[in-house]
Amino acid sequence: MAPAGKVSEFCRQGNDWFCKAGLPSDITVVVDGVSFHLHKFPLVSKCGKISHMYEESKSTRKSIFTAVLEELPGGPDMFLIAAKFCYGMRVELTPRNVVIVYCAADYLEMTDGYGEGNLLSKSESFFHKNVLHNWKDSILALQSCETVIERAEKLHIVNKCVNAISVMVCTDPSLFGWPMMMYGSLQSPGGSILWNGINTGARIRSSESNWWFEDISYLSVSLFERLIKTMETRGIRPENLVGAIMHYTRKYLPGLGRWQGGQHGVPRTVTSFSLTPIALDQRVVLESIEKLLPLKKGKSFCRFLLGLLRVALILGVSQTCKDALERRIGMQLELATLDGLLIPTYSDTDALYDTDCVERIIHHFMSSESRATPFSPSSFDMETSPSSRPLQKVAKLVDSYIAEVASDVTLKPGKIRSLAEALPESSRTLYDGLYRSLDIYFKAHPWLSDKEKEDLCSIIDFQKLSIDACSHASQNERLPLRVVLQVLFFEQMHLRTALAGCLHGLETQSGPAGPATVPGDMAGQIIQRDGWVTMVRENRVLKVDMEKMRSRVGELEEEFSKIKQEMKKVSKSHSSLSSPRVVGRRIGCSLLSRPSDAKPDTVESTRPSPRSSVEQARPSTLHFRHKKISSQSN
Repeated sequence: MAPAGKVSEFCRQGNDWFCKAGLPSDITVVVDGVSFHLHKFPLVSKCGKISHMYEESKSTRKSIFTAVLEELPGGPDMFLIAAKFCYGMRVELTPRNVVIVYCAADYLEMTDGYGEGNLLSKSESFFHKNVLHNWKDSILALQSCETVIERAEKLHIVNKCVNAISVMVCTDPSLFGWPMMMYGSLQSPGGSILWNGINTGARIRSSESNWWFEDISYLSVSLFERLIKTMETRGIRPENLVGAIMHYTRKYLPGLGRWQGGQHGVPRTVTSFSLTPIALDQRVVLESIEKLLPLKKGKSFCRFLLGLLRVALILGVSQTCKDALERRIGMQLELATLDGLLIPTYSDTDALYDTDCVERIIHHFMSSESRATPFSPSSFDMETSPSSRPLQKVAKLVDSYIAEVASDVTLKPGKIRSLAEALPESSRTLYDGLYRSLDIYFKAHPWLSDKEKEDLCSIIDFQKLSIDACSHASQNERLPLRVVLQVLFFEQMHLRTALAGCLHGLETQSGPAGPATVPGDMAGQIIQRDGWVTMVRENRVLKVDMEKMRSRVGELEEEFSKIKQEMKKVSKSHSSLSSPRVVGRRIGCSLLSRPSDAKPDTVESTRPSPRSSVEQARPSTLHFRHKKISSQSN
């Protein structure tokens, strides 16, 4: 038997491993088709499982005992490490292999009952003292759990790694295995952290909260899901969790980046260890990620959900997953954008856009009772609008969407109608957007009959068209004649209403009862359209100018009648004809002075002030008339 510590090395020949101990082997251990030709004493004294198998086979054993180990964690590689440990050779434990060695030692029952300081206790001690207090080692250890997940769960290794990582995410990572000072002399020229002058390979941590996104993205989807749920229970902010989820999703769903341009910057990491993204089923990733998303809303988050829905339609995920994504988008539809809603059709239909999907989203928006709550104000994703009227915003978005898809020649009139009627009438204060959409649809579908056009136009409330839209519709040749007449009727009715409100306001202003007021219902009808308000203001100014002109014309007519009366009196009085100046005084005019007069005569008018303005306006005419009267009297 080969005593421990006398073995020089292990060598491999094909699928067989041999121990160079100078003695023939008396036990063969088979692991996954690989045979290890070893000695009984080192193995039986350290491995409880092999010891039990050896005791059970006493009655039937041959000269060489053969033990077959099935489902050994780590396979032949881990048994080789365990065998070296049994022979007293030096075994190196690292964050990459300690979990698998720990599980293999547990499988082989290498407890302290078979020797103090056995492999199980040594690997357990290394795991707790060296791995769980270091960010980089905890990530490596958690990733290595994937191949031995069942036994790692039994030994609570996964829980311990996940809890340790969650705590370090909430705390400065420099406290977990890295120096307190992360700048100055502790930084190498390459940007790495130095510990006692040794390059640790770690990078300076970013001051932002996303420094850990890249590191955890190398985990499998099941472990990532487990980690995110643990972080959520520990109270990590939802926006940080969503940021990590979005980063992970973009990494394993490359098609998502087309609709998320400019949203994911340079990945940050505090570790420098080399890891490659694992191969994952994209459908599994997407369906798992959807379950992790919180009931929150924000502009960038809504854009991410819309991109996720597109990829889901391409990959053909389960209907449950698609319904859940549509429901999440519907809860925050007021934050969506037009380009996000333009989802192409990925089925065999001839339609360009998936209008059925958008219609379902609108119905979810109308039927969702519990609205998603926004992220905190300090969140990167808090781009929500301060508007308190999401229904009106969605109505404008839907009208713009209909206008965009209306040019599709395969789009049926019924689909246009169902999209427009998915929202209640109260959602639209103006129907200009819907009218524009129908006009585009009529232009792209010239073969529609007047009956079909009239049916579509019935969804428009022509009383809620602006003055510009009414003017355009009244001259639109694509509209049926009956619709044009209806537009003209409502246009005249609105004009009467606006003018009546304007005149009522003027009468109230001219009254002695204080400031002008307009009835509430009348004011509501006028103010609800910008075009009508502008026209009412112009008519009000025009009304004031007309009143001034009417007053002025009345004054001029009064002055003219007085002048005619004076002229009649002058023609009857012969004594006054010889004195033109007297006539001038009677009619309130002054004659032009002659050059020979030493002093010009001045005539003071006793008439009201308006008359003086008339005299000044027409002096030459009055002078001519006085001359004519004087010549007749002579």
